[in-house]
Amino acid sequence: MELMIGIDVGTTAVKVVVFTTGGEPVAAHTVPYPIHRPRPGWAEQDPLDWWRGCTEGLRAVSAATHGGTVVAAGIVSQVNTHLLVDAGLRPLTPAVLWQDQRCAGEASELDARFSDEDKTRIWGGPVALDASFVGARAAWFARHTPREWAAARWILGPKDFIGAKLTGRVATDALSGVRIAGGDGYLPEAVAVVDGLAQRLPEILPPDSSLGLAAETGTGLAVGTMDAFGAVFGTRTTEPRRGMVSCGTSLVVAGASDRSVPVAGVVRFPPRGDVVVHAGPTQAAGDAVRWWSRVRGGTVEDVLASAARGSSGVLFTPYLMGERAPLWDADLRAAFLGLGSGHTADDLSRAVLDGVAMSARHVLEVVEAAGGGPLSTLVFAGGGARSELWARIHADVLGRPIERSPVPDSGALGAALLGAVAAGLFPDAETAAAVAVRPGQLVEPAAGAVERLEPLYRAYRGVHSALRGVHGELAAWRSAQAGA
Repeated sequence: MELMIGIDVGTTAVKVVVFTTGGEPVAAHTVPYPIHRPRPGWAEQDPLDWWRGCTEGLRAVSAATHGGTVVAAGIVSQVNTHLLVDAGLRPLTPAVLWQDQRCAGEASELDARFSDEDKTRIWGGPVALDASFVGARAAWFARHTPREWAAARWILGPKDFIGAKLTGRVATDALSGVRIAGGDGYLPEAVAVVDGLAQRLPEILPPDSSLGLAAETGTGLAVGTMDAFGAVFGTRTTEPRRGMVSCGTSLVVAGASDRSVPVAGVVRFPPRGDVVVHAGPTQAAGDAVRWWSRVRGGTVEDVLASAARGSSGVLFTPYLMGERAPLWDADLRAAFLGLGSGHTADDLSRAVLDGVAMSARHVLEVVEAAGGGPLSTLVFAGGGARSELWARIHADVLGRPIERSPVPDSGALGAALLGAVAAGLFPDAETAAAVAVRPGQLVEPAAGAVERLEPLYRAYRGVHSALRGVHGELAAWRSAQAGA
């Protein structure tokens, strides 16, 4: 039996999954690790935690392949997470996570350099350069850690750090180079925003090309890509009018189209043939549920169990560390609205699940606008797809049927498919996805749910504009306190 390995270096854990070449999971191992929050708005990880998790996971699954032969391997990871390493791949800094807002000031300075016309010419639309932009990170490193910046040979994302340690070759892919890379390589005006950034960026290779032989997998390792685009392949969001909602630590909505309309708020990826994918990542999905479970003094499973009785009119905005798509506002913070004396902790649990689904609908509306029309198929994937309740909530809030993925670890499946292409098992990732991605359970909105929830969603959409000034004042207060 020929097998393929998918490695997903996520925000909360490394997942290593072995699949058949037909997409059936055979073995899996997950190694969790912490997020460190040394200051308000900061989020860091130890990159050696990724490495330990990866090697432990590979050892575990290699013992559970039941005599099969691993013939391919690939890797995906969280993106807009950055660390500095020296020429020997020794980390010089903690990894600054995509959630981290410390670079918001630098991002605002860089964003102001470009007009909407400039942005459309360079990036295809009026994008926002936010605190997770690698240019903002580089500016922050150069300003606040000048010794480490001077000593750095590379600024790397998680998969490229792990891929380099596995194979000895330092490279990335264009899709992971968010805002700095396009179809023809690095964007000159984007990488020029900070002196020295261009020299510290790795070479760009196709995501389905071989990075080199990895002794830990026993086979070649594909360059791989961002976890969100791994999920694009792992849900077959590679054909026009197919889309996905990948609900993990954050939430990513993506849609494939043969059209592209310049729209602010979402990312337009470089086309693959005639198909372009638009996507929008939020800041907190599963992360919001984990936060609420800690506040409540229980587990994520407790939150899911307590949320079953239905919506009570409480709104939750999941902006725990600002928000990315489609608002791109680092000042925002989460809130419960509409609380009354009769509400319980169970009502708030349901509000958290509903609020994440409402953030998905908000992004979906912009993704469909960018793709020039509605998506005909929407796959619900990621860790959230393991919950039948959360799948039903998403169908109700989105107001349309969703297909619950039979392989929640769609990012790892996408990584494995890229490895299979690099190994010559398939001609391209689209063909691999068509073979390996199976249809899932169709979840329909409950009767009357769309009409019942529509007023709540309108209120949710109104929160940002109504409270934007308040959030700005609170952000200024936090900044003043941090500097005191």
